[in-house]
Amino acid sequence: MKKALLVLKDGLVFEGEALGAEGEAVGEVVFNTSITGYQEILTDPSYKGQIVTMTYTEIGNYGVNKEDIESAGGPKVEGFVVKEYIPYHSNWRSEGDLDGYLKQYGIVGISGIDTRLLTRHIRNHGAQMGIISSVDPEPESLYEKIKDHPGIGGVDLVRFVTTEKEYTWSETVRKWQKEPEPAGLKRYSVVVYDFGVKFSILRNLATAGFDITVVPATTPAEEVLERKPDCVLFSNGPGDPEAVVYGIENAKKLIGRLPVFGICLGHQILGLALGGRTYKLKFGHHGGNHPVMELSTGQVQITSQNHNYCVDVKGLGDRVRLTHKNLYDGTEEGMEHVELPLFSVQHHPEAGPGPNDARGIFFRFREIIERS
Repeated sequence: MKKALLVLKDGLVFEGEALGAEGEAVGEVVFNTSITGYQEILTDPSYKGQIVTMTYTEIGNYGVNKEDIESAGGPKVEGFVVKEYIPYHSNWRSEGDLDGYLKQYGIVGISGIDTRLLTRHIRNHGAQMGIISSVDPEPESLYEKIKDHPGIGGVDLVRFVTTEKEYTWSETVRKWQKEPEPAGLKRYSVVVYDFGVKFSILRNLATAGFDITVVPATTPAEEVLERKPDCVLFSNGPGDPEAVVYGIENAKKLIGRLPVFGICLGHQILGLALGGRTYKLKFGHHGGNHPVMELSTGQVQITSQNHNYCVDVKGLGDRVRLTHKNLYDGTEEGMEHVELPLFSVQHHPEAGPGPNDARGIFFRFREIIERS
């Protein structure tokens, strides 16, 4: 195997073996704690600008296929880091190997490094920029390329992943066994602002009885209102929410005009539109095992998460109430307006990958529409 290097901005160097495409990749290095679902993680647009490290030791053993993707056009990560790459994939749904998949889409990766050490380093020192290279064997040279990098804060990454044209969506959540559709389920029209929307969000919306139109992130609020939809969803997406100025301005114009729902970056954009603030976490939340409490019931759900920023919900005062709290670190995970039909969550109720504990949130949004 060809040698590859991972060099962090603080000078830490890892030597391993090349994985995927030959070349160099620069991005913010984060870690994901999911055991499975690497193809969904690779194709999640929220990872644009980041190099993802998988904490689970064996990656690649079930291969890849055309179904387990969360966006069109292949992976959105900048680079991929694993402990042990398994080239002998075996699964009845497999259509190819992970290494070939990364090569196909030009994603540079590295395997054979101590991902536990890397994860502990990120936890202790915070997420930071890094560079993977399979073409430059000199750590000092790679360090010079990354040491003065300003990072991805303040950069509008949404513009790289949003759809160029609007489209409709009707596919529901895939089920192994055919289940009857709920009788008499009234359908509602929803316009989805695509800041990097995952296909699993769209599938869950369709399953919950929504007729879906997805529009580019820069679509003016006036155009959305002209469509007279029943509601609007602000989707997940990558990077710093404060950089998505057009999204914040459109949210300001839509809040109070019709029901609004937000997920992850969409939640952050709604928080900023309400006059609040966001702050960056030390190393973010990325994985499929985060316990979140729904405060109204005390129920704890294990959730999928992928974000580096949080909303200071309490800073919004009496206008909103906190609905969810992360039990790992106490960060705020959801909010609803006390008067207006507005509800949002920081975690990913659609999972993909991850547990399905929080999927009921899509039906909760229906209830908000029915009450408004």
